[in-house]
Amino acid sequence: MKQRSLVVVTAGLSRPSSTRLLADRLAAAAVDHAAGLGVDLTVRVVELRDLAHDLMNHMLTGFPPAALRDVLDAVAAADGLIAVTPVFNASYSGLFKSFFDVLDRDTLADKPVLIAATGGTARHSLALDHALRPLFAYLRAAVVPTAVFAASEDWGGDEADGQLRGRIDRAGRELAREIERREPAGVVDPFALTTSFEELLRG
Repeated sequence: MKQRSLVVVTAGLSRPSSTRLLADRLAAAAVDHAAGLGVDLTVRVVELRDLAHDLMNHMLTGFPPAALRDVLDAVAAADGLIAVTPVFNASYSGLFKSFFDVLDRDTLADKPVLIAATGGTARHSLALDHALRPLFAYLRAAVVPTAVFAASEDWGGDEADGQLRGRIDRAGRELAREIERREPAGVVDPFALTTSFEELLRG
């Protein structure tokens, strides 16, 4: 089987969190569909609440602490990304935005990304198209067609949960397909020499 990696970034603030719950279900769907395509997808989940202080320190100093640097490197090396945020004031959370503000410019270029959000009512679902898609379009990510929003009522009755499961399954299938058809992600070392010392000496 092909070996690929998936990083799941979730910006939920509470524990337990509906944002984390949605992230886990999306990751499970992607893993299942990837297996059907002959891809062994390893998953790493990142809780941004654990990195909140590191993010602020990075913004103030320009140097990421070790834990944050490790996560940034993991996202850069990942073959796909799931990004899930709670919706506050009709947009993504400040914590969520802060993380993507400190990513290197080309980190998400052509990387398959599944976007999702949670909120109190279905009215907040517009944030997916009016806030999250423009953000990831600016970062030049390859966002899959299906975005998933889960309102409070989606976790309740059987019918609502069934509709949510359908959206999760479709989004997971789209992400798995995009990961499978691409070559493994490669990370360019900005300090690596592209010219040998002999060539440099020859001018």
